[in-house]
Amino acid sequence: MRHFLLLATLLLPLGASADTPNFIIIFTDDQGYNDLGCFGSETIKTPHLDRMAKEGRKFTSFMVPCPVCTPSRAGLLTGCYPKRIGMQQHVLFPASTRGMHPDEVTIADHLKANGYATACIGKWHLGHYPECLPRAQGFDSYYGIPYSNDMNHPDNKGKSKLSRDASWVNQAEDVLTWHTPLVQNEDIIELPVDQRTITRRYTDKAIEFVTANKDKPFFLYLPHSMPHIPLFVPEDAYDPDPQNAYKCVIEHIDAEIGRLMDTVRKEGLSENTYVIFTSDNGPWLQFKNHGGSAKPLRDGKGTNFEGGQRVPCIMWAPGRIPADTTCGQLASTIDLLPTIAHLIDKPLAADRKIDGLNISALLTGDAPSPRTEFLHYTSQGTPGGIRLGDWKLLLSKGKNKEALLFNLAEDLPESNNLAAKRPDKVAELTALLTERDAEITAHSRAAWHTDKPHPWPATLGKK
Repeated sequence: MRHFLLLATLLLPLGASADTPNFIIIFTDDQGYNDLGCFGSETIKTPHLDRMAKEGRKFTSFMVPCPVCTPSRAGLLTGCYPKRIGMQQHVLFPASTRGMHPDEVTIADHLKANGYATACIGKWHLGHYPECLPRAQGFDSYYGIPYSNDMNHPDNKGKSKLSRDASWVNQAEDVLTWHTPLVQNEDIIELPVDQRTITRRYTDKAIEFVTANKDKPFFLYLPHSMPHIPLFVPEDAYDPDPQNAYKCVIEHIDAEIGRLMDTVRKEGLSENTYVIFTSDNGPWLQFKNHGGSAKPLRDGKGTNFEGGQRVPCIMWAPGRIPADTTCGQLASTIDLLPTIAHLIDKPLAADRKIDGLNISALLTGDAPSPRTEFLHYTSQGTPGGIRLGDWKLLLSKGKNKEALLFNLAEDLPESNNLAAKRPDKVAELTALLTERDAEITAHSRAAWHTDKPHPWPATLGKK
């Protein structure tokens, strides 16, 4: 056995070891629970992500801490409910003068402090002032769109007037009507960004980063800008039928993930790399064929129903995570930071409270989740509900402003409100939610704020 372990260590890539695995987190935008073949889609083909699931583990009760972009991203990187770090109030816009505080400890901060190369490639949306951009949050480099791809620099005015279908049919023209910036580190390098090629360019940059850092431990955070609307793809991935717009975008993302995964395999990094795929919230259902599906879950983005906050998740690490397995235990993106800290055997500093839990046991076996409860915050950061075991309470929902109580083990679509039959459970969960929210509120930390004008120029000229 000793000789086997020595041989296994020698076969690891130079500069890496069993204690310093690489990490890649791929985070899509507004992708629904049902929008992968391995999660039940009958219309969207995702062979590369399906292969990841076949070689890794699906998580089918994986939650995000808020059903919209900015708070969800803050939670993933810091291991906190967004309210704890002052990032709970909906999403940031080009005129916003706040962002995630650089004093917060992110996954990138922790890994960089332990010798990792770090890069963020894709959508940031946690503040676009230099003080809040990725290089102030633990990343060595940044390349991407600093907020949502439907936001215009500098004041979010002058958006395309075309309908979503017309935008898709005329994508070569419509892409130029958006004034969305592409940023490298802290500078705009393209305005407007050509969104038709952005998914592929993110992947090109990701492949460059992995290849350049294959001989040392690395962390790649790859938050794709799509399938958030407006939807664009390059010509070789384009179907002019707008009914297939969303399908085209997801299949293009899947193909580009396949290119990145091929690089990981080709460079001999499979045995020492964790790849985690998930989404920032549920699908934007109001956009119909430009939005996804959360079936069999109820509702989507912006709501506290399962369709808004339960997202597809695949974790892949051959030899570390058992292949072709599924975990139905409760877990969340806020659990990734403490889990990664455990996997590299470098504990987080005890100087700040976080809400994430170490779920490393769920990656390898059938142990019970350490997470028995989960708080549901609304898109505005107010308490929306709580889950305890199989029970889930949502506060004041529906036309009659009544509480909703569901047993998710028996009613995953949240169609049978048990509140009237179980007032005891409503009272118990309401008291628990009030207690948990009060603790977070009392020990919350402020976001970053400024009253200074943004240093970016208003324009870089016409394309």
